[in-house]
Amino acid sequence: MLKIIPIPALTGTYDNYIWLLHNDRQAIVVDPGDAAPVLAYLQKHRLSLSAILITHRHNDHIRGIAELVKVYNNPVYGPRLENIAGVTQTLGEPDHVEIDALGLRFKVLDIPGHTLGHIAYLGHDMLFCGDTLFGCACGKMFEGTPTQFHASLQKLANLPDKTQVYCAHEYTESNVRFALLCEPDNAQLQQRQRDVRVLREHGKPTLPSDIALEKATNPFLRCNTPQIIASIAHHFELTSLPTNEIAVFAALRTWRDHF
Repeated sequence: MLKIIPIPALTGTYDNYIWLLHNDRQAIVVDPGDAAPVLAYLQKHRLSLSAILITHRHNDHIRGIAELVKVYNNPVYGPRLENIAGVTQTLGEPDHVEIDALGLRFKVLDIPGHTLGHIAYLGHDMLFCGDTLFGCACGKMFEGTPTQFHASLQKLANLPDKTQVYCAHEYTESNVRFALLCEPDNAQLQQRQRDVRVLREHGKPTLPSDIALEKATNPFLRCNTPQIIASIAHHFELTSLPTNEIAVFAALRTWRDHF
């Protein structure tokens, strides 16, 4: 039986999750920004590392590659459009990754915006999306354009509702607070805040979420929602409402950057 474990890393700085999937014998990890907690988990549970999956080039997602490969000599999959030391097989849409040791097959999606070469791994009702889609938000737009980033998020929003969203940071509580500024009357968002508070009070992760929940509560997937558009106009003291979803997305991202 496949087990999916969030390994906290870089806590207090980036609050990463390194996702580890295993079947009690073999394991894969996604975006190991720190080797130490991964090695500790693998050794404690007597697991062998079969592969590393990388979504993008930022250090808090790749810093542990070299040390893990030194121990396990495993393949490392990563984005074709980014130069990442240690990656042994580069990928882009519509490639697939086969992890025979765990019986897993992932489709690769190109989702630029956070970085230009950012990719995601989709399979078995699971989405490993790095820093493109967060719980109730999205990543910062370091390299892409609003048009690119919005298109990437819409690609993810069009996945089946039951798709589990395994993003790479525990930012949901803060993201929900921002979302409520944008859409204070959203009852599902209000409930999500209550649920998130309970999870965090008990030291539990808020992830994974799923696509259905994100579509219902994540403002960056709701750029055509009248209350969000009105909130943007009020916040930025605009004399007229934004006229298209790209403009709404860009305004949301700017607002969130200074929240």
